[in-house]
Amino acid sequence: MYSQSRVHGSAHWVCVWICQVSGNAMLARGFVSGRAGLRVRVSVGFLQTTVLGGRTGQQERHGTTEVALKRTPLFEFHRAHGGKMVEFAGWSMPVQYTDSHINSHLHTRQHCSIFDVSHMLQTKVHGKDRVKFMESLIVGDVTELKDNQGTLSLFTNDKGGIMDDLIVTKTDQGYLYVVSNAGCADKDSAHMEANLKEFKAAGHAVDLEYMEESLIAIQGPLTAQVLQEGVCDDLRKLTFMTSVLTPVFGIQGCRITRCGYTGEDGVEISVPCQSVVELVERLLVNSEVKLAGLGARDSLRLEAGLCLYGNDIDETTTPVEASLIWTIGKRRRQARDFPGADVIVPQIKAKTQRKRVGLMSSGPPVRQHTPILSPDGKVIGEVTSGCPSPCLKQNVAMGYVETSFSKIGTPVQVEVRKKMIPAVISKMPFVPTSYYTGQ
Repeated sequence: MYSQSRVHGSAHWVCVWICQVSGNAMLARGFVSGRAGLRVRVSVGFLQTTVLGGRTGQQERHGTTEVALKRTPLFEFHRAHGGKMVEFAGWSMPVQYTDSHINSHLHTRQHCSIFDVSHMLQTKVHGKDRVKFMESLIVGDVTELKDNQGTLSLFTNDKGGIMDDLIVTKTDQGYLYVVSNAGCADKDSAHMEANLKEFKAAGHAVDLEYMEESLIAIQGPLTAQVLQEGVCDDLRKLTFMTSVLTPVFGIQGCRITRCGYTGEDGVEISVPCQSVVELVERLLVNSEVKLAGLGARDSLRLEAGLCLYGNDIDETTTPVEASLIWTIGKRRRQARDFPGADVIVPQIKAKTQRKRVGLMSSGPPVRQHTPILSPDGKVIGEVTSGCPSPCLKQNVAMGYVETSFSKIGTPVQVEVRKKMIPAVISKMPFVPTSYYTGQ
């Protein structure tokens, strides 16, 4: 599915510093110029980046790990436009451009930004039994979707744990269009393929197609205004979580889905790889549009109260614990015909021991793994994501606490640098969302 650029010759080492943009992804600030596939070597205490040819993938060597980073078709474009490239989920991605992280974040909230999300896994599910197949893996109700309507759903395992979150769109073209996380691409594809084999052996008609297309997200209140001049369809008719196949600025083979990961109105456009640079350049002609990277994407999604897989949800977390009950279709709850239903459905009525909540605090930023304590100093949970909010000028975070402490307004403490900082359980989203519903 993916190609790897290579060169031969000597390796060139540079030391770069480490930051954490979102969750468990350790991101290297800086990159080596050149056209080689990047390979990151992580050692104790520092991180090095090398330009190497040869094998791809991971390789253990004397206590160090070498990882050949994949590139999206916009890789060279990012670098030419000042993108600071870092490792994320095995890909070399821009963490930011020439604007600061805060300026990029605020520009998205007030205007319009483009994010490269081509690292995400795009899949078509074909065949007359495609809906039945997909519903055998997820908690959502695909049957009740209208043509070209999508839903956020969850892959779950037999223990009720969340294997990944994904968007499933029921297209009018005879297939389901599925977008899932880059960090889970190998796991998701293996999971679908294993179940596909069993499904077909039972006589069902279904097939998978992994797409080669690039994917960009255009996010912000001016998205529709910017995009409308490039499409013939009336975007006022394209509401949140609906999708359409249409040329964009004359580029054929594009699918526009009104969705995103920022809480703002926006779209994701699946576009042929050979045309993605052209599309981004056409969009950037409008002065309201700027490029944005992983840093802004992470703080935007956190302000919107959206989960990051691997941080806020994982296979040890059920949809009920994660406050994602709304993803479980009512018909599916009654039928109990999805993986882990016998664990998950009873939890809907009974209280779980822990629950995902939002937190707000002042003072030093609250980061992942920060302990959450009761007012009397008892550890009651842990932060899974946190950052200073550029919009609210306060620290925002989400995490899991004992259910008895999950009520909005409950005072708690967070331990930052061995100091106790007052915090409060807060409603999410922290910043109101602006999804377009047609009203």
